[in-house]
Order: sequence, then structure tokens, then C-alpha cells
Amino acid sequence: MPLYRLLLRSLRRLSTLQDVAVCDSRPFPFTAQSRSFAFSSAEEAAAERRRRKRRLRIEPPLNAIRPPPHQSAASRDPNAPRLPDSTSALVGPRLSLHNRVQSLIRAGDLDAASAVARHSVFSVTRPTVFTCNAIIAAMYRAKRYQEAIALFHFFFNQSNIVPNIVSYNNLINTHCDEGNVDVAIQIYRHVIANAPFSPSPVSYRHLTKGLIDAGRIGEAVDLLREMLTKGHGADSLVYNNLISGFLNLGNLDKANELFDELKERCLVYDGVVNATYMEWYFKQGRDKEAMESYKSLLDREFRMTPATCNLLLEVLFKYGKSTEAWALFHQMLDNHTPPNFQAVNSDTFNIMVNECFKLGKFGEALATFKKVGTRANSKPFAMDVAGYNNIIARFCENGMLSEAETLFEELCSKSLSPDVPTHRTLIEAYLKMERIDDTLRVFHRMVDAGLRVVASFGNRVFDELIKNGKAIDCAQILSKMGEKDPKPDPTCYEVVIKGLCSNGLLDKSQELLNEVIRYGVGLTSPLQTYLMETFQKAGREEEIPRLLNMNRFGYRPPTPPPRSPPQTAGGHSPPSGPPPRIAGHQPYGTPYGHRQMAGHYSPSSGGQYQPLSGSGATPQISRSTPPSYGAANQMSPHYYTAPGPYLQTTEPHHPSSGAPSHIESHQHQQHLEVMNK
Repeated sequence: MPLYRLLLRSLRRLSTLQDVAVCDSRPFPFTAQSRSFAFSSAEEAAAERRRRKRRLRIEPPLNAIRPPPHQSAASRDPNAPRLPDSTSALVGPRLSLHNRVQSLIRAGDLDAASAVARHSVFSVTRPTVFTCNAIIAAMYRAKRYQEAIALFHFFFNQSNIVPNIVSYNNLINTHCDEGNVDVAIQIYRHVIANAPFSPSPVSYRHLTKGLIDAGRIGEAVDLLREMLTKGHGADSLVYNNLISGFLNLGNLDKANELFDELKERCLVYDGVVNATYMEWYFKQGRDKEAMESYKSLLDREFRMTPATCNLLLEVLFKYGKSTEAWALFHQMLDNHTPPNFQAVNSDTFNIMVNECFKLGKFGEALATFKKVGTRANSKPFAMDVAGYNNIIARFCENGMLSEAETLFEELCSKSLSPDVPTHRTLIEAYLKMERIDDTLRVFHRMVDAGLRVVASFGNRVFDELIKNGKAIDCAQILSKMGEKDPKPDPTCYEVVIKGLCSNGLLDKSQELLNEVIRYGVGLTSPLQTYLMETFQKAGREEEIPRLLNMNRFGYRPPTPPPRSPPQTAGGHSPPSGPPPRIAGHQPYGTPYGHRQMAGHYSPSSGGQYQPLSGSGATPQISRSTPPSYGAANQMSPHYYTAPGPYLQTTEPHHPSSGAPSHIESHQHQQHLEVMNK
């Protein structure tokens, strides 16, 4: 049996080999026409490789296009503190809002900037913490402390925006300058206990300065020790505050002790304390010790920042050391090697230029403005708009308008844009010299550039131009201003319309009044009364009421879509407060922060802050004349606006029901009849 199997297996193998040999001897008919999977040429292969590389570069990986898994609401910690906005939030519409507020701040129209920022809280595009900090800091710089405090409470308490350390530093600095140091310290303790971040060195600078100004230098020293205990580095400005305080008290030994401690702890010393010692020595009449302190600083060959060198320049010029000041300035120019090291800034040139103008050396001032270093690797300083504004203002003050115009043209020829102070300086100088045509030219350029014209400045210029027979030109400028947002102030329209009427230009004043109503700017009651009387004297008394009562469909300010309440971690509620009347905006002049400031302070970072009862009255935001933002000014009862169909209702409206009100009343009547039967 096994032999039979072996013979059968050998026969099968033999037949298989014969079949293979027969197949190999037959040529395949399709081998000549077929192509392999390889490329026909090297160029085709290279093109395919390039195509695959392009495809890999264009198409993102799958993990990039796959949406991340959504975390469930249960996985979030409701007690975790919310973090403030990062710089990545400052994009898109929020960045546009921030730039708009910043442009109003630079124009000096803080009321308009505050209104834009506050109204945006109730819109789709809510402001970032950086926008809030910008307007609060601007109010502080303008010494409008109560409004700065009220804005802080409105943004970060009532509107549920999370503050960062800059927000708290602004509030601390405001309270310190107001003399409420205890409130500032209480805010500092609140940050330590509740905020998800620590106080910064700037916080200790404000607090130590406030304590020293209040005569509590011992507490300032304790705060310095607390700063070092918490792991912060030795800040030269904090030490400088304490050293200056002890020097003013005549305690030179304690000041020297702190200075020696700073030398041991500070890794990079900027030389600011030496300027403090120099000024104190000069005040004491000890010029020799002051210059010894200055020379000891120079012998160390520190690479001092422009801020420190500018302080040294001011001290040297103040006490008659002009030779040393000019030598320091030339040394700063030689050390200016950007981008490696920046030794000068526009403030440096402003100090030197102002000193030349003070001495009447106008030609030397212009030469100093364009001076560069003499060292081989030094580079010229790229002057900014602030430097041009300073020297243009100095030339205008001395009546040298030709030099100011030359610098203005030089500024426009560069990649820089003249700002509001530049145009304002030239316009005021032209008005002072009674050059009306030049005033109109620069005023037109200012409006064409889209720069904000503050109401106080604009009204003064309009009034002067109207007195010189330029009422038509004022109307043209105001019409161009009305084409952009934010709209001009109602008082600007009042000045120009009255000027047109006084010159007998009733038709032009009626056109401007038409723009006022169409844009929803708002018509003041005195202007309405004046127009009624003026047109009545001209026998056209029916035109003003007809214009005021006419419905306007041509212009509708954009109304944002309704925004759902934000879903925030930690169970935070959306902003509370009175419901807005127009386009989701808060009425202008409402004292924001009035309710929450009377009780506990509960910012978004958690915790409670109870302000002291003796810290003063509740701060309120100014109720001055509001700027106009389209229909937003219809919120204020002080202004008259033309009624429209979107403001009129003929019957009550019940939003909770899906049926119209007359259908609901009919159904209700039928129900009563059935019940009676």
C-alpha cells in the first residue's frame, strides 16, 4: 500500500512538469502590447513624485480635520476659577473693536471710547480684557478716577468679564492716587486669596508708592519683604520708591542700606536709583556728591535703557549740567544699534529738542532732531509720530509755521500717518494766525483720514470758520464726518446748523437736519426750538414739523442678532442689569456698577471683596453729552428723534405666544362665551 502511493505521487509530479514546459514553449500573444506599472521616463516619475508631495502639503493629516472630542459638562470643575483672555482672543471683530476704542482714546474722546466699549458688552462682539484695560487706563491718565473705578466694576463685576493682573493694577493705582491706600491693599489681598495669578512687580510699585505718599513707609518696607518672601525678584523701581522715601525723610543710612541690598539681589541694574540720589544731592546743594554718583554709574558701563537715560538727562538739564547731558546724549546715539540694542527713543529726542527751544536755538533743535551716532556700528533712530508731533508743536508755538509744514510733509511722505494731535496742532496754529484757507485744508485732510474730531475741538473750529464766512465748508465737512461711525456729536450739528441759519442758508441747514434725523444722531431741544422760530420768521414754519415727523427708511443702523447667554464654567450668570432699549445697548449715562459696588465685590475669579465704607461715594460714569452711534442715541430721553415704524406699536405684543394678539383675544372671547353657556 505505501509503494502504490509513492508511485502515484511520482506520476503526478511528472505530469505537472510536462504541462509547465508546454506552457513555457508557447509565446503569449499579449506580452508585446502590455505595459508594466513602472513609469515610461524619468521625467514622468519625477512629475508623479512632485504631485504626491504637493498633495501631502495641501491635505492636512486626519487628526487635524477630525473634530476634538467634546468634553461633557459633568467633567468640568464648577469651582475652578475662570482664566482671563489671552492674546489669541484679540482677533477678528474683537480686534476691530479694540482698534476702534484705541483710536478714540488717541483722539482724546474718552466719553465716546467708554460708550463704545460699554455698548459692546451687550452685543455679539464682546470686548476682551485688553479693551477694558485700555479705556480704564485712559480714564486714570486723564485723572477721572471715579469713572475708572466704575468702569472696572461694570466690566469685571456686572458684565462677567474675567480681569487679569493689569486690570487689578489699574484699580490699585487709581485708589492709591485717590488716597485710598487701604482699599488698594484690600484689593491686593483679594488677588492673593482668590485670583488664579499672583501680583506682579508693578503691583508692588503702585502699593509702595501709595504707602510712602500716605506717610506709611514702615508698611511699605514690610510689603517689600513680603514681595521677596513670595519669590519675586528684586525690582529696582520698588527699591527706588523706598530709597526716595527715606531720602526725603533725611534718613540717608537706611537709603544706603537698601541700595546695598539692591546691588546684592538685583541681577541686572538699570541705574534708576542713581538718578534718585543725584536729584536728592542737587536739592541739598551737594553738587559734588551728585556728580560723583553720576560718574560712578558711568564707570560701570551699564547698558542703560532709554527710560533710565532719559531720567538722567532731565536731572542734568534741571540742575544746569548741560555739558554732561549732551555728552550722555551722544553716547546714547553711539550705543543705538537696533535690533541688538535700542539706546534711544522718541522721548530722548523730545527732551533734547525742548531744551534747544527753551534756549531759543531753533536751528540746533532741527539738527538735533535728525542727529545720528558717530560710531561705526551705530544706526539712525527711526522717528515715530510722537517725535514729529513734539517738534511740530514747538515750531507752531514759536510762530514758525513754514518749518512745521515742512516737517508735516516729511511725516506724510514716510510710512507714518499723522494722528489727531498732529492735525490739531496745525489747525490751532492756523487759526491763531488767521489763515482760514489753510485751516480748512488741514481740517478736510483730518476728516478724510478718518480721524475722530472731538466735540470740544470741533465746535471751536466750526465756530471760528463760521465767523469767517465758511459756513458752507463747515456743512460739507460735517456731512463727511456723518458718513462714518461713530457719528459726530449732536452739539457739532447744533453749531453748524445755527451758523447756516444765521447766514440765511435755510435750505442747507434743512439738508443737514435731514442727515441728523436720518442717521439717528439726535436733535437737542434748544436746537429744535431755534429751528422752529427761525423757519417761522421766514414763513416756512410747517417744514420743520413735517421733517421731524417723517419716517425715514433710507438709513438703518445695523442691529446685531440676538445672542444666547454664554455658557461659562463655574455656573457664572450672564451680565445682569436693565434690559437694553435699542440694539441691545445700555442707555448712555446709566450709573453702571451702582448696585454691586454697594455690596460685596465678587469678580469672575471668585472670592468676595468688601470695599471700605469710608472710601467715598459710589463712583458713577459721567453723564456728559453722549456721542452718537446711529440709532443708539435714541436711548437718551434728552434728544428728539423722528419716530419710525420700528418704534411704533398699535397693540400689545405677547412674545410668549405664537399667535398674534388679535387672534388670542378672539379665542379668549370664544372661550368666555362657551363658559357662559
